[in-house]
Formats: sequence, C-alpha cells, structure tokens
Amino acid sequence: MRRFTEALGHPQRKFPSIHVAGTNGKGSVCAMLEALYRGNGYKTGLYTSPHLVHLGERVQVNREMLSDQAIIDMIQRLKPIAETISAGEPDEHPSFFEFMTAAAFLRFAEAEVDLALIETGLGGRLDATNVLDPELSIITSISLDHTELLGDAIDKIAREKGGIIKPGKPVLIGKLADEAEKAIRQIADEHGSKVFSIRERFAKPDELPETNLAGSFQRWNAGVALYASEILSKQFPISKHDGLQNIDWAGRWQRIETKDRTLILDATHNPEGAEMLEENLQKLIGEIGQKPVIVAGTLGKDRGRSLMEVAGRYANEIHLLAPAQDRALSTDNLAELIPQKFQGPVFKDTIERLFSAPYRCTVGSPGDTIVVTGSLYLIGEVLQHLQGIPDSDLQDKI
Repeated sequence: MRRFTEALGHPQRKFPSIHVAGTNGKGSVCAMLEALYRGNGYKTGLYTSPHLVHLGERVQVNREMLSDQAIIDMIQRLKPIAETISAGEPDEHPSFFEFMTAAAFLRFAEAEVDLALIETGLGGRLDATNVLDPELSIITSISLDHTELLGDAIDKIAREKGGIIKPGKPVLIGKLADEAEKAIRQIADEHGSKVFSIRERFAKPDELPETNLAGSFQRWNAGVALYASEILSKQFPISKHDGLQNIDWAGRWQRIETKDRTLILDATHNPEGAEMLEENLQKLIGEIGQKPVIVAGTLGKDRGRSLMEVAGRYANEIHLLAPAQDRALSTDNLAELIPQKFQGPVFKDTIERLFSAPYRCTVGSPGDTIVVTGSLYLIGEVLQHLQGIPDSDLQDKI
C-alpha cells in the first residue's frame, strides 16, 4: 500500500484525518464524527466497510457516495499504476480493498475535504488504511474476533489494533478490558503519544451524550465521538452537537415499517455484538409485550454460536438464512447451534422467499415485529431485496 500511494503522489497526505480501529463501534464512531463535523460546516470524507447495498457507500464526501461510473473511472486510473508497481510480482498486485482505499484517498484529496473519517478494514497494524498519519487515532473496543488473523488473546489483538497509533499523535481509547488498555498504553508510550480515555471523560454512564442510535453502547460510541471533537477542538472547532441526534447508519437497529409488519435490521457479527443485541432485544420485548420473530445468518461458527444463544432466549420463532458469502455458515450448521431449551419453531429459509420489493416481508404474521440480525452481508442482501435493487457485478469487475 505504501508503494501504491507513493506512485499516486501520496494523496492521503493532502487532507487531515481521524483513523478509527476497534472490534466493534468503529463504523458508528466514524458516522458520528462525520455528522458532528458536517453539521458544523466542514466538508467531510467518510471511508467505511463493508458496504450494504452499493459499493460506493464505502467512499463518501458529505455523505454523497461514489456512483458506479465514478468507481469505474477511478479504477481505470488506478489499474495501470497497480500493474506497474506489481510488474513481475503477481502477489504484490493491490487487492480489492487496497484499490478501494486508494480510490478513497484520491477522492478525498481531489474533493479537498476539510477532514476525513477513516475506518480500518481488519485489525490496524497491517491494514491498507494504515499509511495515514492522522490527527488522532481512536481504538473503540477490543474483543476476540478474527482470531485466526489477529491473535487468540485480547492483548495480541490489542497490539494489532494499536498499530494505527502514530509517533507524537494522540490516541483516544473507548471502554477496553484492562489487558487491552495496558497493551494500548504501552504502544502509545513507545510512540510518545498522549492517551485519552473515554472513562476519564465520562466517569458515569448517565453523563454520556444521547444519540438517535439504539443501545447504551451507542451512547459510549457517541461519547468517544464527542470527546474526539474536544481533543481536536483547536484544529477543528465545533459549536453544535445536534449531529449526534441525526446519525444515518443503516443496519444498526434500523426500523422499517412495511404494510403490516415492523422490521428491525441489526448487524451482529461477533460475540461482543451479540451482547449488544441482547440488550436491545430485552428493551424491545418490554416495548411490544411479546417476543419477536428473529431472522438470522452469519459467517463462522463462533459468531453463529453467540448469535444463536441470544436468539434462543428472545425469539418467538427463528428463521435461518445463509448470506451469499463463501464463509457463510450453512442453515444446517446454524440450526445445530440453537440452544436445546428453545421450544419455538425453526425454519431454514431463503432471502428471496422472505423479502421482496417494495418492502414486502412474508416472515411471521401481520402485526409481528421481525428482527433481522447477523452478518452485515446478510443485512445488505435483505435491504437489496426490499428495495428491488438488482445484483451488481461491479465488485467482481474490480
């Protein structure tokens, strides 16, 4: 990635940025920061992944995503450069994610954004985005996920996430376990980077800012975003904070009203996320007075186990789906992970049968509340079918 950006003239150096890593919450924090700064008149860049429906969701300027044609034009510019730097070394050819990262950097540089909010893809230390020299690094949370790549212990994962910390630049940490915080502080000390902690800024949970996104964990994310804006107040002063009440972040406890059912779409892609899902389900049951129908699908057995444990406690009935991904857990394997004490019906279904445009849903019965949860890829596929958007082969072309 360094060779790629060097060949492009280092576009990532032409705009200031905030770099965000973490097991959970990094996308939400980026969306919150973007809303805060745009609400105060700044021209913003937002780079997140994965996308839900449109590939251009990953690269946005003032929340306007790249069009398919703009992506094609950008890739045509990047392709000969990628081929030049990897000549004779096929393994050195930039990956899909590296192409998208380079496209984002170019887009933000050419748009002359005032500030870019950049989410890491995986980990941090070796992530394609880590060619940045940000104004602030943020570590939102650290838990066991992607252990085959990042390590099988919290401190190992913390060191991978902490790889985004840059010499002399401040770092803000969210609610971290003691061993994770110790590892991050050690890295920061080695780099001469000042550490700011969300727990030091908000000693009590009731002091955290409110946000329109559901769940107490989103208030912690909002606290991280607000504290980040305070840390950078000299470089990027803001006066209004109402952006935290207007976060547009699809697939995170997103409510959709169909003709006769309420749909809630909520990405829950790892064990820590399952804990957050449980909190929201408890509150939902208190609101509607009954258990919802749960539709679920995910990638990987560990994620499936934590997801099914929660679904088994709070679902009236469960519908299992397999996202259209190579790593997707089959409905048979997912069914095996449902707790034996669950007494409700279990269905092995397909997205095509359950969801169609315009916003039609055949799950459950009229009047039911349907919670669709699991992989972000699943949430994206459901949204695509609800909106009647045809499949795109743009990603394959890249």
